[in-house]
Amino acid sequence: MMSGGMNGGFWGFGFFGILIAIAIIAIIVWMMQPEKKSSGTSSLETLKERLARGEISEEEYDRLKKKIAKK
Repeated sequence: MMSGGMNGGFWGFGFFGILIAIAIIAIIVWMMQPEKKSSGTSSLETLKERLARGEISEEEYDRLKKKIAKK
């Protein structure tokens, strides 16, 4: 016999509640990922600027660029 009210389901929302929980977990995992591309890009841009200003030689630029690419 069924009693009135929320029967079973996931927090009383059923399938919709499961989808919300999965979305929340996915957002949390996504936010915790390190931003490898942006830091590498900004480092490379800084390196290019230093070369353009004459602060480093082309050899130093190439060496540091390879080092950044490894990260």
